[in-house]
Amino acid sequence: MSTTDPIEEKKDADCKEQEQEATADTNQEHVENEVEATETENKKPTIEEEMSLLRDKYVRLHAEFDNFRKRNAKERVDLINTASRDVILDLLPVIDDFDRAIHANETNDDIKAVKEGLNLIQQKMFRTLEGKGIKAMDSVGKKFDTDHHEAITQIPAPSKKLRGKVVDVVEKGYFLNDTVLRYAKVVVGQ
Repeated sequence: MSTTDPIEEKKDADCKEQEQEATADTNQEHVENEVEATETENKKPTIEEEMSLLRDKYVRLHAEFDNFRKRNAKERVDLINTASRDVILDLLPVIDDFDRAIHANETNDDIKAVKEGLNLIQQKMFRTLEGKGIKAMDSVGKKFDTDHHEAITQIPAPSKKLRGKVVDVVEKGYFLNDTVLRYAKVVVGQ
């Protein structure tokens, strides 16, 4: 008859129990890992889904840019339509002065008063334009410069000092904030 030691049996039972627990833990971890892997695979978008998302982002970005472009074009048109508003408002009093002068000159025979009135209106107009940054070019006697002048014709210079210089101005040139607004049409001495 074989006698087994109860302590040995207890150790064997404990070892078997630990092995079963370890196996159960390993099996549980394996099952959990498989579930996580399956969930991760399920969470990964397919190529079609990715393409759909990218296409949607592209369409939205394109629409946003198109709206920006249209809004910018509309603002530009509005700015162009109203850009001259301030200048026109400032010139209206000058036009009123011209109307009053014309009306007053219908019954006035004094040429000196007419000339004086026209000079006053011209000065008022130039002050208004100077306030907007317009400045007349002073060209007579200056060296001919293609950046500021447009030669209409050339004539023999009245003196050696005027060779290559502006002898006469046919049409005044103007600057707008130090940028040429209109080139002066000039006669150049040769």
